[in-house]
Amino acid sequence: MTQQPRGPVDSSRTPRFAGFATFARLPRLDEVEHADVAVVGVPFDSGVSYRPGARFGPSAVREASRLLRPYNPGLDVSPFERLQVADAGDIACNPFNIGEAVETLQDAAAAFDSRLVTIGGDHTIALPLLRAVAAKHGPVALLHFDAHLDTWDAYFGAEYTHGTPFRRAVEEGILDTEALSHVGIRGPLYGRRDLEEDRRLGFGILTSRDVMRMGVDEVVDALRQRIGDRPLYISVDIDVLDPAHAPGTGTPEAGGLTSRELLEILRGMAGANLVGADVVEVAPAYDHAEITSIAASHVAYDLVSLLALKEKP
Repeated sequence: MTQQPRGPVDSSRTPRFAGFATFARLPRLDEVEHADVAVVGVPFDSGVSYRPGARFGPSAVREASRLLRPYNPGLDVSPFERLQVADAGDIACNPFNIGEAVETLQDAAAAFDSRLVTIGGDHTIALPLLRAVAAKHGPVALLHFDAHLDTWDAYFGAEYTHGTPFRRAVEEGILDTEALSHVGIRGPLYGRRDLEEDRRLGFGILTSRDVMRMGVDEVVDALRQRIGDRPLYISVDIDVLDPAHAPGTGTPEAGGLTSRELLEILRGMAGANLVGADVVEVAPAYDHAEITSIAASHVAYDLVSLLALKEKP
């Protein structure tokens, strides 16, 4: 007999502002026999190029997730009833050695039997997470929400930063170059060559202007056609949102998506072959009223819900 998943703490018995701040008040990984999905934090921001502070993102997102409830009406699913979801705590990485941190995270991610929804941390962490996923599924499709391309070659000679993970991933052959998409790109670039090199790597771009002009439904249709039924990894840099919706991030750019647009595009991926996901670059020191952390907690919740929809009721 299949054991009933253990869900969040009952808020009618323990107030939401009390108790341990696990994601969505779910049990810890060591409190369940098995987890179908593990929510794991990576408090690492040594790869940032501007404002630091994303190392405090996982704890801020967990705190903001206290108000999440068991039923997701946007996707018509109760994810914590379909799947055993647990908070796996944080993966501790060396903050003084990026290369070592990348290896540590890759090994830790590969050791999980559960599918991962990862809370960062800066976007450097996407590379080792993709390596771990590709080791199990082969090259994966990538849906990347971000203000920035993150396909630059290097900063100050450093090849592993939050602006380079997806170039490295293409070079390493762990991405399916027929199914790579950026959504929400905007802001000044170093030159036209940035876009030309990005296209050469195989990426399609839907800018924040495209989202505004096309609308959510047309954007979703274009993405689904590109992704097909391939194994899919979704990576969400919270700076894809306009600073009005996510001020607490390291490299804000004006003219971004609303939180409503981001969530609706994610919900449009229902039924996709999602194998892993992350939400990164929450830097709470620049936040106020938990605006950014709340948005990120809802993104993570919808990512868990998309994984739950893969399972039969």
